[in-house]
Amino acid sequence: MPETPKPMRVLAVANQKGGVGKTTTAINLGTALAAVGERVLLIDADPQGNASTGLGVPRQQRKVTLYDVLMGETPIAQAAIATALPGLDLIASDADLSGVELELGQQARRSYRLRDAMERLRIAGTYSYVLIDCPPSLNLLTVNAMTAADAVFVPLQCEFFALEGLTQLMRTIEMVRGSINPVLEIQGIVLTMYDRRNSLSDQVARDVRAHFGDKVYETVIPRNVRVSEAPSFGKPVLIYDLKCAGSQAYLKLAREVVGRERQRRLAAA
Repeated sequence: MPETPKPMRVLAVANQKGGVGKTTTAINLGTALAAVGERVLLIDADPQGNASTGLGVPRQQRKVTLYDVLMGETPIAQAAIATALPGLDLIASDADLSGVELELGQQARRSYRLRDAMERLRIAGTYSYVLIDCPPSLNLLTVNAMTAADAVFVPLQCEFFALEGLTQLMRTIEMVRGSINPVLEIQGIVLTMYDRRNSLSDQVARDVRAHFGDKVYETVIPRNVRVSEAPSFGKPVLIYDLKCAGSQAYLKLAREVVGRERQRRLAAA
């Protein structure tokens, strides 16, 4: 008897502070989830298109992108392209995406464009996880991502200004929850660029865990040269160097995400 498809879980990977490992986490968490047997769609919602580049899709191959989906020109299922990694598909991005806010202007439901487009994906049950790599700013793309999402997944760099950026993100989540998407929640916070030799990393980790409790994942992503190198080769670090500390951390994180989601479904049943 065929296995019943899992309900699709949509996570916006977001932090309004740049340089926190957001895109790196989106790429490698998506890869790791696929590696542990999940069916994953990664949506590149950043006009810089770094997630697309990091998955080995050069700009000249991005014939259909998220721009076409948001403008209503292409159904979202037709925009998804298979990556070199079994179980992981991508909706790519390019610089055209930066014009969405201006082009949609004051159109009705402009904040719901992505959510409306994804309804058929939910019905089809093609994917168990959709990860949306958000821009590092509050704009219409970020609002569309959070309106479409079930929850927000937050990469947080272990450095001095981390909590300040997190405060800004919390305000954005509250704004979206209050006006557009009342079920939006924080799915989890993962500490990135952790350096065990640096006492500041330990202090930030303690502060975040004290404030957010079990919302913070046990897994931490270490500062790792191989993780930094991998995007320049158009590969997730799990493909670039499976045995390095960064790859092993992302695999551990994926298992923790799946376990947390399993507990959430059981609690809701």
